[in-house]
Amino acid sequence: MAASLPLRCPARPFLFTLLLIVILQFPEYSVSGHVAPPAPSMSSSDESSNPFSARASFIRYWNRRIPNNRPLPNFLLSKLSPLSALDSATFSNLLATSNFAALSSRLPQLCSTAHLLCSPSLTVFNGTGAPSDFSNYESSNYTNYGTDATAGFDSFKNYSLSLNTPVSTFRRYSRDSVDHNDSFKAYSTGGNIVTADFTSYATAATGGSGEFASYGVDSNGPYLKFTNYEASANGRVQSFGTYSEDSNAGDESFAGYGKGGNGVVSEFNGYATETNVLGSTFTGYGMEANAANDSFVNYGVDGNVPVNTFRSYGDNGNSASESFASYRNDANVGSDTFTSYAKKGNTATAGFDLYGHSNSGSDTFKGYGEGSDTNEINFRSYEGDNPTFNVYSKTGIDFKDYRNHSAGQFPAAVVRHWQVEPGKFFRERDLRSGNVMPMPDIRDRLPARSFLPRSIAERIPFSAADVRRVFGIAEDTALGKAVTDTLADCERRPSRGETKQCAKSAEDMIDFVVEVLGSNVVARSTESTAGSNGSILIGRVKGVNGGNVTKSVSCHQSLFPYLVYYCHSVPRVRVYVAEILGVESKHKINRGVAICHLDTSDWSATHGAFLALGSSPGKIEVCHWIFEGDMTWTVAD
Repeated sequence: MAASLPLRCPARPFLFTLLLIVILQFPEYSVSGHVAPPAPSMSSSDESSNPFSARASFIRYWNRRIPNNRPLPNFLLSKLSPLSALDSATFSNLLATSNFAALSSRLPQLCSTAHLLCSPSLTVFNGTGAPSDFSNYESSNYTNYGTDATAGFDSFKNYSLSLNTPVSTFRRYSRDSVDHNDSFKAYSTGGNIVTADFTSYATAATGGSGEFASYGVDSNGPYLKFTNYEASANGRVQSFGTYSEDSNAGDESFAGYGKGGNGVVSEFNGYATETNVLGSTFTGYGMEANAANDSFVNYGVDGNVPVNTFRSYGDNGNSASESFASYRNDANVGSDTFTSYAKKGNTATAGFDLYGHSNSGSDTFKGYGEGSDTNEINFRSYEGDNPTFNVYSKTGIDFKDYRNHSAGQFPAAVVRHWQVEPGKFFRERDLRSGNVMPMPDIRDRLPARSFLPRSIAERIPFSAADVRRVFGIAEDTALGKAVTDTLADCERRPSRGETKQCAKSAEDMIDFVVEVLGSNVVARSTESTAGSNGSILIGRVKGVNGGNVTKSVSCHQSLFPYLVYYCHSVPRVRVYVAEILGVESKHKINRGVAICHLDTSDWSATHGAFLALGSSPGKIEVCHWIFEGDMTWTVAD
């Protein structure tokens, strides 16, 4: 083509370069000048009409792969990369040689312009050169802050409220201090992917107190670590009140907490109440301590699948006193492990009062009180489902009013008390015009992000270590853990009848959907969040594909720096589109999309659907709404 241009044309180098860019970056443009079908209307931003932008490139890809002349759904368009053609080419080239270090200096720009979820930069407070009132602060590093402090009071109030990926580090905070008091109130409340690291906090401190009140409440994916917290402290009092309440899917670690301490008092009151899938690990907690006094009151109450591990807790301690009152009561499918608890301790006292009055929990006590003849351990009103007591002290342990429930036999009060969110699961018969039913909270709780262009996403190795390296994410943070968990879910073997793939780009999603369902497909999602957390009136209902049993591909967001969708197809479903009306007004407020799974035989017996609907695997169909941010694909009607 270049030879056909007149030699005298002064624009020849520019035209040749432009043509080369088009051929390399956008292969859908052929040399003959053929252009893909016109794209749907786009927004009025500067890049929206640029044919070389990542967004325009995807729209042309859609039209080639799904040539049914249906418009792209707005909920998918809104997730496309906002990167310009120049930025896409720049960042793609930086990753082309796998020299990730070259990207590091440009990472803040990539995170901002591509609308990604990245770790924040930290404000550093080193030593004591900072105010004692940290109200309304966020993401900071308090290394050596308050070291050797005498008396005084530090307040962290309304700290990191409602932020995405807040990261705070309290290393050697208040170390060797005397009578220094700390208060963390409303800390990281409403946060998303919260990371807090309290390493060597208050080590060797004398006196003073620390208070964590309303800490991490209503947060999503909290990752909180207390390592060597109050180790070798003397007479310090620590209180955790309303800690991690109403949180979702987090992990908390207490390693070496109070180790070697003297007269350290810790109280966990209202800890992890009404949480969802929260894991807590107490390793070496109170080990070799003298006269430790720990109290767990209303710990893990009303939680869903709480997992607590106490390893080497109170080992070799002297005159320790531990109390577990109303621990994990009314929880669902909880699990506790006490390994080498109070092993070789001297005159330890532990009381389990009203412990484990839950639904289908499991408890393991291994090496409990072993090697000590002077402990006093009482289990009062303890209820367990197949608990295991392996190698525990044969003296000093009293089982009073202890009940071991066989599988499936739980107190009626427990089953009634713990409830799945109303409306989260329902029966097919509930989707009928005129029916009033509860609607769950279908809001997207994950941080807003966009897809990366395929030209960039395909150059980032899809492994946890490489993703963390590219985006500068520390492994020991909430976001680092989320990356690991997402990759593990992507690598998990599919269940029986399931076809799955993690879509790293919007183009990946299209390819998977077309492979499973063919090219004549349509994507649907619930129109808005109107009606959430309230009662709704069902209007007209339409079954997709004539209401027949069909095949669909559902795609759910994963927690990752850029948008990654877990897409899977399961056999034997029916998909419905329903008008959602206001109960009082009778006016349409939303358009809901629901999917009904007809074969539940492989589901767990403890699945929330069966707790909500009162049945068991394989006996009923289970329906649910498609939440905001997720979508389901079917063959077009």
